[in-house]
Amino acid sequence: MAHPSMLPGGMTPQVILLREGTDTSQGTPQLLSNINACLAVADAVRTTLGPCGFDKLIHAQGAEATISNDGATIMKLLSIVHPAAKTLTDIARSQDSEVGDGTTTVVLLASEFLKEAKPFVEDGVPVQAIIAAYRTAADLAISWVNKLAVSIGEGSTDAEKRAMLEKCAGTSLNSKLVNHEKEFFASMIVEAVLTLDQRTLDHRDIGFKKVQGGHLRESFLVDGVAFKKTFSYAGFEQQPKSFEQPKVLALNIELELKAERDNAEVRITDPEAYQRVVDAEWNVIYEKLDLCVKTGAKVIVSRLAIGDLATQYFADRDIFCAGRVPEEDMRRLCKSTGAVVQTSVSSVPVEAMGTCEVFEERQVGGERYNLFKGCPLSKSCTIVLRGGAEQFIDEAVRSLEDAMHIVRRAVKNTSVVPGGGAIDMELSRRLREYARSVAGKAQLFINAFAKALEIIPRQLCDNAGLDATDVLNKLRQKHAQEGGANFGVDVRGGMNAQFQQRNDGGASGGVGSSAVIDTYKSYVWEPSAVKLHAVRAACDAACLVLSVDETVRNPRSEDPQNSMPAMGGRGGGRGRGMGGRGRGRGRR
Repeated sequence: MAHPSMLPGGMTPQVILLREGTDTSQGTPQLLSNINACLAVADAVRTTLGPCGFDKLIHAQGAEATISNDGATIMKLLSIVHPAAKTLTDIARSQDSEVGDGTTTVVLLASEFLKEAKPFVEDGVPVQAIIAAYRTAADLAISWVNKLAVSIGEGSTDAEKRAMLEKCAGTSLNSKLVNHEKEFFASMIVEAVLTLDQRTLDHRDIGFKKVQGGHLRESFLVDGVAFKKTFSYAGFEQQPKSFEQPKVLALNIELELKAERDNAEVRITDPEAYQRVVDAEWNVIYEKLDLCVKTGAKVIVSRLAIGDLATQYFADRDIFCAGRVPEEDMRRLCKSTGAVVQTSVSSVPVEAMGTCEVFEERQVGGERYNLFKGCPLSKSCTIVLRGGAEQFIDEAVRSLEDAMHIVRRAVKNTSVVPGGGAIDMELSRRLREYARSVAGKAQLFINAFAKALEIIPRQLCDNAGLDATDVLNKLRQKHAQEGGANFGVDVRGGMNAQFQQRNDGGASGGVGSSAVIDTYKSYVWEPSAVKLHAVRAACDAACLVLSVDETVRNPRSEDPQNSMPAMGGRGGGRGRGMGGRGRGRGRR
C-alpha cells in the first residue's frame, strides 16, 4: 500500500505503510462480504431452533463426533476463522455464560438484523444512520420487555413457585434431545437448583455424572456428592459399603509404598543395613495409616493414590477409603461435609473432619459410585445420568445444564415473558407503530429492525414444517387485537392440525388458527433476562459488523513458518551468523 507524491523531475517515491503481502479490503464490498459471512454462519444453526429443531453432527479431525442442537456448542466446534463471523461466536458464548440459554436465538437475531440492513448498504445509505436507528429500536424493545414481563413469584406458595419453575425448565427442554422426558428432568433440575445456597446459586455445586447403559428414567438425583470409584486395589471388597453419620477425612497425600526407580543406587556395607532401609519405608507408611485410624474417621478420601497395603489395612479396621478423587468432586465434598483437605496426618484437628447422614457405595451400571447423602452443609447435589450412546448422554448433560441456568435465572429474577415467539411478535408490532411517528429514513430502519424480530416465530414454523406465512399472518391479526400480546406459535397443535387436514382431505380448514395459542396460559415461558440479553447482544453485534469498513489481512502472518519477521541489512547478517557458530559457543 503506497501513497504517491510528485517530486521535482517527475519522480514518484513509494512510501511503504504495510508489510509486503498485506491485503486490504474496504468500502461497501467489504462490508457486504462481512454480512454474507455472518449470514452463512447463522444458516448452520438456523434449523436447531425450537421443539422441532434438528441436531447437528460435528466431527472435527482428531476429535470425537459430537451431536448437539445447542447453539453455543455448535458455534464453538465449527472453528470459524472469518474475523467478522467470529462476532456471532462471541455473542453465543456470552449468551450461554450470562443466562445459559437462547444461544441460537441471539445468533439468528444478529444475522437477521444484518440481512435487513444489507439492501440499505447496497443502496449507499450511510451506515451510521442505520446503527443509530437500530440502537434506538433496541432500547425501545428492551423497555417494552421489562413492561410486558410478569413476575411469577409474588404472593405464591412454595408449591406454586416450584410448579412455575418446572414450567420454565420444561420450556427450555422443549427444544432438546430429552424433550420426551421433560417432565421427569424438569422436576429433577428444579430440585437440584433449590438445593443450592439460594444467596449465590453457584452452578458449580451441581455435578453431572454420566453412566452408559440403562434408560433415561433410571437417572437419579443425589442430595449431596457422588463420584465414581476410579481405582480399586485388592482388599476393597472387604471394606464396609455403608455408614450412618461417619466422620470423613479428606487428604492430599499418597498412602502407598514408593516404588524404587530402575536406576536407584543404595550403598550398604552389610545385608542388615539393606533390611533397615526396607523396614524404615514400611514404618513410615504404617505410621501414616495408624494416624489416620486414630482420627476416628470411617471414610477416608484422597486426591492421590491409596495403595493396596493401605486398602487392606483400612478394610481390616472397618474403614472405607477411596483414592484419586477428582479435584472438582473433592471440592464439592468438602463444601458439603465440612471436611478440610489435609496435607499431613501428624495432627489432624477435630474441626477438620467432615460428616454426613449416610454414606454408601452403590453399583450404577458397570461402575461403582460413592454417595454422601444428608450432608450438614449440603449446598451441593449430583445428577447421575443414564443412557445409551456416549454422544447421547453428552447432549443430555448439555440440555440439562441449559435448563439449570434457566431455573437459576428464574429464581434470581422471577419475571418471565411468553415464549413461542409471542414476545418477538409483540415487540415487532409496537416498533412498527412507533416507526410511523418517526420522520425521515430512520422510519425504514426501525421497520427493518421490527421485521427482523419475526425471524424467531418464522423459524419455529419452518422447523416444524408449518406454513410460516399463514401462521405469522394469524399472529399479526391476534397481536393487533386487544389482549393478544401473549399469542405465539403452538408447534404441537399446528402439526396435529396438519395431520388432521391430510386425513380429512382439507375439510378441517387451515392450519394457521390451530398453530396459534396463548403461550402464557399454556405455560410456555422464558425468563425475561434471556430475551433482554439476546436483543441487546444481537443489536450490539450487528452494529459492530456494520461499523467495520476496512479489513487488513496479511496471509503470510497466518503461516507459522513465517511468524517471525525476516531481519534485513546488518541485522540479517547477525541472525545468519547465530545459526552457525553461535550454537557452538552456546554449549561451552
